[in-house]
Amino acid sequence: MSGQEDWHRKNNLKSNRFALESRTWTMDLCQIEMENINSEIKLDSSWKQHLHLEFETERMQKLNKFLSAEYKAGKTIYPHGDDYFAAMNLTPFDKVKVVIVGQDPYHGPGQAHGLCFSVQDGVRFPPSLRNIFKELHDDVGATIPQSGSLTKWAQEGVLLLNAVLTVEDGKAAAHQGKGWEEFTDKIIHVLNEEKENLVFILWGSYAQKKASFVDRKKHLVLEAVHPSPLSAHRGFFGTKPFSKTNAYLKSKGIGEINWNLV
Repeated sequence: MSGQEDWHRKNNLKSNRFALESRTWTMDLCQIEMENINSEIKLDSSWKQHLHLEFETERMQKLNKFLSAEYKAGKTIYPHGDDYFAAMNLTPFDKVKVVIVGQDPYHGPGQAHGLCFSVQDGVRFPPSLRNIFKELHDDVGATIPQSGSLTKWAQEGVLLLNAVLTVEDGKAAAHQGKGWEEFTDKIIHVLNEEKENLVFILWGSYAQKKASFVDRKKHLVLEAVHPSPLSAHRGFFGTKPFSKTNAYLKSKGIGEINWNLV
């Protein structure tokens, strides 16, 4: 068995164990008492307070059934089940200062781990992430890191939210239209309504559709083209999103983000 085949086998086994054993989703929630929700969903308690009813919706039931069927069919899904809600688990609701919206997870082996634009340690930088790091360096002088993991940003209060939280191996956008979009839209709605003085960083037309959910009188919205090599030179480079974010936070008396990943 090749190294890649072994990686896929282990990933599928882990994902299947999550789907069959951890019992985190709606089909299980329908059968338990509401007071047990906090012990059933692998989601930070601050987010459960705002989102627990979402797990009872018909669309989440359908999404759960879809993912279960995909696992049973032997398909490899990224990220690992334990990382579906990594963005929220690393950035609790009360700690959110900034929201960066992505589209869906990377679909290559070992890349996705639940944070938009981020890859796991030791994985080659995708082109968009490389451009983000270039802008980061040019904007605030941060050293370009050796690792592509943005976990430190998440811990600083940057919610790295993909609109779709899962993807099939090798098939970009395979899980679009399955129910994730409504769930993550709800996250943005809740943040918009319950918090003030957030910064929403929206790169590319897909992410910018989410701007309609944000009250610009309460929050700052920074929009630019996507950092993809296809568009980065047409309005991403030079937009200074990192320094603009900190300037806004400082003006509101909120602690700035330490963007340095080194």
